[in-house]
Amino acid sequence: MSEEGTLEPERSQQRFSVSLASNLDEVREAQALRYQVFAEEMGATLETTLPLHDVDKFDTYCHHVLVRDQNAGKVVGCTRILTSEEAKISGGFYSQSEFDLSQILALPAKFMEVGRTCVHSDYRNGLIISLLWSQVAKFMAEHGVDYLMGCASIPLRDDRRNPLFSELIERHSTGSHLRVYPKVPLRQDNENSEPPLSIPPLLRAYLRLGAQICGEPCWDANFKVADVFILVGFENLQKRYIRHFFDRLHTNLPKFHEIVA
Repeated sequence: MSEEGTLEPERSQQRFSVSLASNLDEVREAQALRYQVFAEEMGATLETTLPLHDVDKFDTYCHHVLVRDQNAGKVVGCTRILTSEEAKISGGFYSQSEFDLSQILALPAKFMEVGRTCVHSDYRNGLIISLLWSQVAKFMAEHGVDYLMGCASIPLRDDRRNPLFSELIERHSTGSHLRVYPKVPLRQDNENSEPPLSIPPLLRAYLRLGAQICGEPCWDANFKVADVFILVGFENLQKRYIRHFFDRLHTNLPKFHEIVA
């Protein structure tokens, strides 16, 4: 168990800071952590433009959320936010590379997409994800965002459909008017007798925030995962989670900064 797991909640919270990246060096810290988790740990094939960093065309247009271990002086968790306005400049949302989002984006609403979320292997006890979501929820409220969306990944050995997806869609699906369509669907294997996979922690966190799943998953061969598209309406966020985030963390949340990248 990491040292973090032995700390009292209040002391542990004071040890960590959460903020938006304010300069390129901080963005690079997030990209280095992403490379460590996705490439070195998970074995993903990254089309990066900088060695030992996960860099893609969307990073320049995103707000990067960082959780820093102030004792160790390093970033231990990160995610990124792409708003509707910035997606127009970047050429679209990342999710549009995997799904047809026509029905979603036809809504008269303001969107933001979260993605590339990861936590250092020594810090996966739930606190870091809570800190990340506190900043995401704060950003959503301050910027008048109607819907949070993104891709939540489920690791698979191959592109065969697992029984878990039927269970997720049955329990958490949107209505037919809010469907997305994967560009690379999973292969339906009628002889697949594998038991249902467990829900990964990140997807479980989304579901606890009131997320809905908008249809069948997409196979991402580079990451060897099935991505499900999730949608969270701000008005439908479970109040107990927003209250938990703000009551516990609002005194430690710094002001937002523009990213210099």
